[in-house]
Amino acid sequence: MSHPYRSVLYLPGSRERVLEKAKTLAADALIFDLEDAVAPEDKLAARDLVCKMVQRGYGARKRLIRVNGLDTEWGEGDLEDAIAAEPDGILVPKVNGPDELRAIAARLKGETRLWAMMETPMGILNAKEIAASTPKLEGFVMGTNDLVKELFASHTTSRAPVMTALSLCLLAARAHGLVCVDGVYNAFKDEDGLRAECQQGLEMGFDGKTLIHPAQIEAANEVFAPDDAALALARRYIEAFEGASGVAVVDGKIVENLHVENAVRLLAKADMISKMKN
Repeated sequence: MSHPYRSVLYLPGSRERVLEKAKTLAADALIFDLEDAVAPEDKLAARDLVCKMVQRGYGARKRLIRVNGLDTEWGEGDLEDAIAAEPDGILVPKVNGPDELRAIAARLKGETRLWAMMETPMGILNAKEIAASTPKLEGFVMGTNDLVKELFASHTTSRAPVMTALSLCLLAARAHGLVCVDGVYNAFKDEDGLRAECQQGLEMGFDGKTLIHPAQIEAANEVFAPDDAALALARRYIEAFEGASGVAVVDGKIVENLHVENAVRLLAKADMISKMKN
């Protein structure tokens, strides 16, 4: 991974003012949404607007277009125009299996990559196959709201009803070197709840969180960024390991290769984040 995905903000594709304002936001990535955030009567206008806007400057922010499903009347047109616009990524909703991604991957141009929304029971059960579907797949985005609905489950603070799905997708993503971004937190005015869920996602291993409001960006960026203490310890692990003639020890604990690999990963993430600020 060469780019951070701490904060991935959904943008309603039909609102030009919102799309323009996103150029000033501190999100690592933006999802220009043509699906859930756009009313049926606005779908075609939103498609034209989004494809125009993603070709303008958004700085270091990654630009992903979420198209409508190919089983809808707008899906094929969305996909055709999104491919022509050459965003950083095209996010496919409700992915159920690998074949649909392979077909789309064969049509991509330039540096555009594929992303899969993981939000259906069938998609979760096929996560391993989806993750291995094509080299052009860059990551998973968890659709926890749809998962809760499809499972006839309930939204809970612990997220126990969707924990199996989250874990299966993380396993598949890590097995195939993909980015994996956590689902949204719906109560955008509840910062304490958001931070708690970001912390849970961080501890599970997610790269970041999808967001529904700009007010959520700061919390996600802070939680998913390594703090100064973690970075200082990472440097000490590397120095001790490289300088040891025998067993490396830091603070009375043996430093193994796995600690060093994690330290290198944290430092690389901090470097990516620093480049986002420039």
